[in-house]
Amino acid sequence: MSSPRYWELSVETPEEASEGLTNFLWELGALGVIEEASEGRAPRLRAFFPKTLFARALEQGVREYLGGLAALGFRASGEPAVVALAGEDWADAWRAHFRPVPAGKRLLIAPPWDRPPVNGRVVITIEPGRAFGTGQHGSTLGCLTALEALLARATATRLLDLGTGSGILAVAAARLGVPAVVAVDEDPDAVAAAMANAARNRVSDRVRCVLADAGALQETGVPVVVANLLTAAHLRLAPRYARYVAPGGALVLGGILDAEAPGLAAALAGRGFAPDGSLSLEGWTTLTLRRGPGAPLHDRA
Repeated sequence: MSSPRYWELSVETPEEASEGLTNFLWELGALGVIEEASEGRAPRLRAFFPKTLFARALEQGVREYLGGLAALGFRASGEPAVVALAGEDWADAWRAHFRPVPAGKRLLIAPPWDRPPVNGRVVITIEPGRAFGTGQHGSTLGCLTALEALLARATATRLLDLGTGSGILAVAAARLGVPAVVAVDEDPDAVAAAMANAARNRVSDRVRCVLADAGALQETGVPVVVANLLTAAHLRLAPRYARYVAPGGALVLGGILDAEAPGLAAALAGRGFAPDGSLSLEGWTTLTLRRGPGAPLHDRA
């Protein structure tokens, strides 16, 4: 029997705090993080850590983080629990969670070890790693669906993906026909993951990955900008969105809790963006907005 080689930490958390806690678990040194949702229950996060870390320290760190969230007014979370796993248990648990997921009408997101029948869909192969964006989360699925619908209506010569994470949106855009995509993230692990996934999908010639702050770029006049970030980040970047997006161009925003969508749309209206579509999946809204005036997107015949 194999000796334990990994820790599994599990904890229930309010949906609105799930992404922040996920990022914190990565910072603690997680090898992988899974979010499991079931009807009528709060999401459960399962994070896997090397045995070199101390279980008690992991539990304490998560308790302190959750205590900080409670002090900010978030709903109470469950108690974190840590159990030991053998190496093969970790691999099975990690891989079992990531199955091929259809997105929109044409896309299919799949891990490298599971090659499903294509059935007319465009397969995007994403290696789950230390970067957000595997196609399993409602915010990512919403962005993929909105982006696919947008590119089905109109062609775009360039696309800017802010906070690219795994590169899933950038890769999807390239596979859907955008010839020049810039994928930006301030996390070196995310940029490395995006570059690897672009190569895995054979679009490295169309996707340029950049290590940079999303709010400090020199880009202007981009026909399509996508950003799967939290609402606070969208509000901070609102002035930059007005700079980055070309007149008549499209802005696709994900990572927005349903209740936050009207306020964000109103804030962006003040920056010259008009609503052009809204999609809600699993409590997360994706907004598509259009900056006026002008028409840099060309309708498909």
